[in-house]
Amino acid sequence: PGAAAPGSPQAWRQHEGPRRVKRAWVIPPISVSENHKRIPHLLVQQIKSDKQQPGGVIYSIKGPGVDEEPLGIFSIDKFTGKVFLNSMLDREENDRFRLKAFALDLGGVTLEDPTDLEIIVMDQNDNRPLFRQDVFTGRVVEGAEPGTCVMTAEATDADDPDTDNAALRYSILEQGTAGMFSINATTGEICTARPGLDRETVGVYNLTLQAADMSGDGLTTTATAVIYLEDINDNPPEFTKEEFSMEVEEQAAGVDVGKVFVHDKDLAGSPNWLAKFTILEGDPEGAFAIHTDPYTNDGVLSVAKPLDHEVRDRFELTLSVQNEQPLEPAAPASPRALATVRVRVQDVNEAPVFRENPRRVSVLEGVPPGTLVTTYTASDPDTRQLQTLTYTLLYDPAGWLQLDPHAGTVRTKRELLHPSAFLQGGWYIALVLARDDAKPPLSATGTLSIEILEVNDHAPLLQPLAGVLCGRPGRGGTLLLGATDDDRPPHGAPFHFQLSPQHPQLTRNWSITRFNVTHAVLAVLVELPEGPYTLPLLLRDSGTPPQERQQLLNVSVCHCGPDGTCEDGVLAAATAGAGVTLGALMIILGSSILFL
Repeated sequence: PGAAAPGSPQAWRQHEGPRRVKRAWVIPPISVSENHKRIPHLLVQQIKSDKQQPGGVIYSIKGPGVDEEPLGIFSIDKFTGKVFLNSMLDREENDRFRLKAFALDLGGVTLEDPTDLEIIVMDQNDNRPLFRQDVFTGRVVEGAEPGTCVMTAEATDADDPDTDNAALRYSILEQGTAGMFSINATTGEICTARPGLDRETVGVYNLTLQAADMSGDGLTTTATAVIYLEDINDNPPEFTKEEFSMEVEEQAAGVDVGKVFVHDKDLAGSPNWLAKFTILEGDPEGAFAIHTDPYTNDGVLSVAKPLDHEVRDRFELTLSVQNEQPLEPAAPASPRALATVRVRVQDVNEAPVFRENPRRVSVLEGVPPGTLVTTYTASDPDTRQLQTLTYTLLYDPAGWLQLDPHAGTVRTKRELLHPSAFLQGGWYIALVLARDDAKPPLSATGTLSIEILEVNDHAPLLQPLAGVLCGRPGRGGTLLLGATDDDRPPHGAPFHFQLSPQHPQLTRNWSITRFNVTHAVLAVLVELPEGPYTLPLLLRDSGTPPQERQQLLNVSVCHCGPDGTCEDGVLAAATAGAGVTLGALMIILGSSILFL
């Protein structure tokens, strides 16, 4: 390897040998101010070794600022030992440099152990304070007591914290004329300074802050503090006026009548601002309702139940207003918490009304045409309007009726008779239309139910008119008689059967007894010879008044067999189906009961 350069650390180590060199020189720390502008600047007059050789000493320095980054800041005159500053220093980058100083003879042999050379950079106030943010934001409730702290605006200074260069003081340069806030000069904490913070007067405060070093006498910087006042419910809602007037049409339900307007100084959209309305007086029936428009905060009055102009055409309501959120105890009471609303109910055309619907009446069947049935009229709710009602028959399926178009009198046009396909259970249904003369006209339909009362105008008819029986009493000598009646109950059965009172001699040979409400039994009392007989009978119904009819019954008496039946087959065949013996009827009735 090549020879080491004289004075280099390698040369020093090569020439040091095994001997121990005793240190005999010490260099005290050197202080130099940052930002020194006279370059080069002599820092040390001379580094001098105590072991000065006759031939001279070569000096060198090494370390950061010389041969290490940052390079070339310091240098030394190797013959005189003078140390120079070659460029400006910045304490905020390097506040001190620790170097090594070497003393060698001309041959490169170490004269002294390397000694420490410390260069301390003295601070200058070359850095302004810096707030941590350009804009500080805080919130405080309105009405807060003095001394309520909002936030802290903190600044920093890059200068030496152990000097006044970084000793910061805070102040408020601008906040308006009220001076509602103060700032702690040493901590930067911002607090309320005076009472009377009112969001409704001033909602946002913009403060210009200053931080100054040198304990307030040095460099300065500014920032902005924005303080928002949070709303409390310290303002009651107020009606914009004491009276409101509105109109609404009668019979309208669920429609809005109008609005009542209020004003609240508190924060719009908040519970402190939202109004709540109450109807205190003037509406005992609950005809009106009121709710709050959530966007405008107005009260919307609506109709809850249909109104009737003819019953009541005006309302005077007393309304109150308050907030959804309770009012602060210290807030003043509102002089306009009540308002009067006058509502006029407008008259509109209303349809006629049949107060009795359906109308039920009764008419005897068979009454002559022109008979009065009823007067069926409607009433017009528009009592304050001069209107005329007219009537027409909307439904008259059998064409039985005629109607007076002005008086509403209903009369018969034809006889009403039973039976008829137009009757339902004895009732005849017609529809009457009532129409007013308004523009446009309105109408109503009434149902007329007419009960056609049954009249006892038919006498019973004997069924059948002929029969066959055995002429021997007791066995086979009976015949079942029946009757029909065109009248409906109660003018029909029970029927009464008897031998004609005009022929009392018949009772010696014949008898009639009741079997049920519609039948009777004819029996022989004595043995009669075979042959035909004609018996006059009187039949009567149970109507009011009763109807009766005398009719002839043709009876064929046959020859009786041992079992009480006719043996004369010719006679029996000739009269078969004309009548039913009692025995045969009992068999028929028994079979029917078993079937049921």
